[in-house]
Amino acid sequence: MDTPADILPDSLLDTFRERAAGYDSRNEFFHADLADLREAGYLALMAAVDDGGRGLGIEAAAACQRRLASAAPATALAINMHLVWTGVALLLQRRGDTSLDFVLREAAQGELYAFGLSEPGNDAVLFDSLTTAAPQAGGGYSFTGTKIFTSLAPAWTRLGVFGKTTTPDGAEQLVHGFVTRGTPGVHTAQDWDTLGMRASQSHTTRLDDVVVPAERIFRHLPVGPNADPLVFAIFAAFETLLSAVYTGIGDRSLALAIESANQRTTGKGLPLAQTPEVRWQVADAAMAMDSLDAQLQSVARDLDAGTDHGARWFAKLVGLKLRATGVAREVTDAALHLAGGQGFRTGSEIGRLHRDVLAGQYHPSSTESAHRTVATAWLGPLEDG
Repeated sequence: MDTPADILPDSLLDTFRERAAGYDSRNEFFHADLADLREAGYLALMAAVDDGGRGLGIEAAAACQRRLASAAPATALAINMHLVWTGVALLLQRRGDTSLDFVLREAAQGELYAFGLSEPGNDAVLFDSLTTAAPQAGGGYSFTGTKIFTSLAPAWTRLGVFGKTTTPDGAEQLVHGFVTRGTPGVHTAQDWDTLGMRASQSHTTRLDDVVVPAERIFRHLPVGPNADPLVFAIFAAFETLLSAVYTGIGDRSLALAIESANQRTTGKGLPLAQTPEVRWQVADAAMAMDSLDAQLQSVARDLDAGTDHGARWFAKLVGLKLRATGVAREVTDAALHLAGGQGFRTGSEIGRLHRDVLAGQYHPSSTESAHRTVATAWLGPLEDG
């Protein structure tokens, strides 16, 4: 089986890293990176070999994302949305649910999947929707609503969306489907001008009576928390692969911290690496990355193995996400400090990584939500009253 270094050789990573600064400064989508990733078979990492894919699991895909993010975090974060959908399809398939097998097949054929689930003001995330889904003749639905943080906005060919409908008996349901690019009623607002992760071009998407035919509707779920495998699969693939991206940022930041420690000197002409304070800082960052490495590999490996953690699975997933984004931020802080004034310049790589890593706090689960989830897993739910 191909390794991450086989799929993303050093020469390609160097190219991605060189482009990343330009994409960031121009606030531009990573078109050239995407073309190279397509050619490398990256969109089909988790598709079956017989279908033209690479046949990787979650752990191997996470390792690839970690490596990609060490060179081009915004590229990795955006392509993550496609890989999450293929990861969801793979996790469902391993449970005997073939409802999204077509996602893996189409990914191997070059289709690019994106997420259109996040909505402004919807704190319930997957358990409710502010988008309306109106039933159409033939079993399709018409979606109207606003989706935010739509990474891959300039290039996706399939957009996963969901919305709320009311059944004839008065029950509320959440309807999931995939929009095909070019469908009338899809409007992309050119509003992505952010502090970091700029190349992801995660514009707002507005849906105005966008019709998804019956063959592209793949789930009807009740409003509110439920145990449908789709919910777990989305949550598991998203949190794990997202954590891999931020771990990759931490990897690169640690390397830059070491580089600065060896290249910069004290007033006495000694390398900073020979001073106790700097050695402490680098050691602290390295130990944090070692712990994160073990946590990421453990969670990803357990997903591939189908390990049954029961109700504690969600605690493990949110704990990983929180640790990955937190550790990556701590390590970029240390690397920025060790870079000195050069790190504060707009063209500095560590300065860009420091801006990119800040996006981690905005991805679900939030710090508050994660702590509630973990507390419930270990202490039980809060008692009413």
